[in-house]
Amino acid sequence: MHGSTEKIDNRYCNNDSPAVSVIIPAYNAAQYIGETIESVLSQTFTSYEIILVNDGSPDTEELERAIEPYRDRIVYIKQKNGGPAAARNTGIRLARGEFVAFLDSDDLYLPNYLQQQMAFIQSPPGYDLVYADGILFGNSLLAGRTFMQTAPSRGDVTFESLLAVQCTVFTSSVLARRQPIIEVGLFDEQHTHLVPAEDFDLWLRLARHGARMGYQRKVLVRHRKHSDSLSANSTRAFESALQVLKKAESRWQLTPSERKAMAATAARLRAAFELERGKDRLLRGDFQEAAVAIGKANKVYRRWKLRVALLLLRVAPHLLLRAYTLRERLVLGMHARV
Repeated sequence: MHGSTEKIDNRYCNNDSPAVSVIIPAYNAAQYIGETIESVLSQTFTSYEIILVNDGSPDTEELERAIEPYRDRIVYIKQKNGGPAAARNTGIRLARGEFVAFLDSDDLYLPNYLQQQMAFIQSPPGYDLVYADGILFGNSLLAGRTFMQTAPSRGDVTFESLLAVQCTVFTSSVLARRQPIIEVGLFDEQHTHLVPAEDFDLWLRLARHGARMGYQRKVLVRHRKHSDSLSANSTRAFESALQVLKKAESRWQLTPSERKAMAATAARLRAAFELERGKDRLLRGDFQEAAVAIGKANKVYRRWKLRVALLLLRVAPHLLLRAYTLRERLVLGMHARV
């Protein structure tokens, strides 16, 4: 399953098919898509194709105006909205490359992304999927940090290390062999409750299938972060990750250590969900429910800041609300121009 380590330029320079198919799902992407495409067109490695999948986007008219200058250099597909899994699967099925890369429509490659990742995926012992680090930017407190500073990868990438979140795959930095993804059934587009953790589900299935996975700590991508002042997106992410774990538990016979890793991760995800729910209830002025949710979260986190928040929810909830609202406004103001 692992490919040759022959030099990339020699291997692909006379091949009619591209080495890599870069797949970009687009939904409400008009604002950023030109910059994203430009980042691919600026690659030092040139044996690639760009497959842009319009997933029933409500901004199709604006999107098509934005991509008009690139229409002769991309494969553009329109389909009914099916979610990111369906959009990526369409790209995978159409891909002519032996390798596929998944780039979100608001993220950006650094110019050496493909060159570095292609060299890495073919380096001994050979890999089926590789990912890298990325710099975070946008209207978020995390802007300026890297993905691996916020979600570290430690040790080998295995089924168990993915379950334990010791390794976290950064999707916009992924380069993978197309065939193993097809063999495990592509992204799961049938179970929509897995969104937005459908990529986590695929990585688990690939690892269980025996795919060799690895990462490098080089920053090769710019990952746009949007404000989390409204917690709906965060809570949905935690809920969907929990659904992925349930699916894995029902599908495979787990070892005791794998089951332990899954239980620990599930507990952290539930705590994260409760914390976001607590923030949401605080912003709505529902202080009693906010206290219940944050209390559940702190049983796992055991943080002094959460203890202080719980105290203020009892004695001065409006003061806590004003302080938290001010913090959110400062975050947006600091990064509004990024």
